Amino acid sequence: MKKEAQLITGVITIFIIVVGLLLCTVTIEAGHVGIYKMFGKVSDDELQPGLHFKNPLASITEMSVQTQEYTMTYTKGEGAKHGSDIISALTKEGLTVDLDMTILYKLKPSKASDVYQEIGIDYVNVIVRPQIRTIIREVVAKYEAKQLYSEERQAVAIEISEKLEPELDKRGIILESVLIRHIQLPAQLVNSIEQKLVAEQDAERMQFVLRKESQEAERKVIEATGIKDSTEIVQQGLANSPEYLTYVWLQKLENHESVVYVVEGNLGIPTFTKEIN
Repeated sequence: MKKEAQLITGVITIFIIVVGLLLCTVTIEAGHVGIYKMFGKVSDDELQPGLHFKNPLASITEMSVQTQEYTMTYTKGEGAKHGSDIISALTKEGLTVDLDMTILYKLKPSKASDVYQEIGIDYVNVIVRPQIRTIIREVVAKYEAKQLYSEERQAVAIEISEKLEPELDKRGIILESVLIRHIQLPAQLVNSIEQKLVAEQDAERMQFVLRKESQEAERKVIEATGIKDSTEIVQQGLANSPEYLTYVWLQKLENHESVVYVVEGNLGIPTFTKEIN
């Protein structure tokens, strides 16, 4: 009986030690920090990844400091919200456009405790989402709809990033990137813009054709001038020359298959006869 009592006591002791160790230690996963809270008070020092000892009465809340994305889209299942979460904004001329966007961000490790105390673990819906939507609408209002449809869309993304970054930074959040996935304009406006772009391309093509024709005309003028000058030289210097007449005569005869010719005499004047088959 004594041995059995000692065995039971030993098992209980080991169990208490194991439970005590579990209550007194905590492991913070990579890419996270731990928020140390005891009796409602939050420590200013975040727990870094690894094994830590703690008071058994303290609680630890892990918060991710990895890059995260927040997507607002009309496609169900792709965004942060289950349903459609597209951003509607008014352009400079008062037209409504819908933006499909993704924001990449992460929590500052050194500010995790402050964010936890001031905002809570749902800081994305409390801070990130409202700031994104407010600044996007503010920036879009400065552009015309046709600018959002063109290459200036990247300029819009850059301006949104420049305005959003300091707002998130002062709340302990790092903005990494603003990605405009899609901008949906009114269908009638899209058709008008596309027609205008086609007209501009046609105009540029016509200007190219006109430049090409002008260059060809200049080439022909230069060619004609050269021929004219050459002719004048021939007429002035060689027109009455027997050698030149012989040269012209031979050129006329060289393509006649039925004619053979022989150059005779001092002047080189050719005589020709018909070929006998």
